Amino acid sequence: MTNAGSDMFATALQELGAVLARVDEAGIDTACATLARAQKIVVYGCGREALQLKGLAMRLYHLGLDVSVVGDMNTPPLGPGDVFLVSSGPGETTTVLTLMQVARDAGATVLLLTAEAGGSATALADFTLLIPAQTMARDQGPQKTSLLPMGSVFEGALFLLFEVMVLKLKGLTGQSSEAMRARHTNLE
Repeated sequence: MTNAGSDMFATALQELGAVLARVDEAGIDTACATLARAQKIVVYGCGREALQLKGLAMRLYHLGLDVSVVGDMNTPPLGPGDVFLVSSGPGETTTVLTLMQVARDAGATVLLLTAEAGGSATALADFTLLIPAQTMARDQGPQKTSLLPMGSVFEGALFLLFEVMVLKLKGLTGQSSEAMRARHTNLE
């Protein structure tokens, strides 16, 4: 590895650490408590955010929670007592806004992850967890602050945030590592 590659890793890790250091710890705890008491959880995000949410959905399943991903054949309807966990870094994604309204109308709790506190999505959320990272909405010209391409510091922060949330949820749900492993697929 060249020194330039090593410097890029150091910069990327520094950026991710700086974002996560600014995420509200009490907000993380609230989000985890909301998920832990949900009857059903359905997750949604667009693009690369969707990939992170699918990874979280898998871990929530390993924790024994009833979880689905929008668009999968087995996604149930939402209603009171359920949680719609949605990510919209820029806070203005049309599909996200529409699905948030559908979930609200059905009586589900809407938990939003976003980088934009003033985005339209926050008005539709019951609870918003702000991840103050650059997204693709502000990654060009003088607004660009991240080394990582196309706003991917937000998705990187989601991955690390979700790993910490899984640890917190493991404690909240009383699940052991062995119980989580027992729910892991054997079809690999």
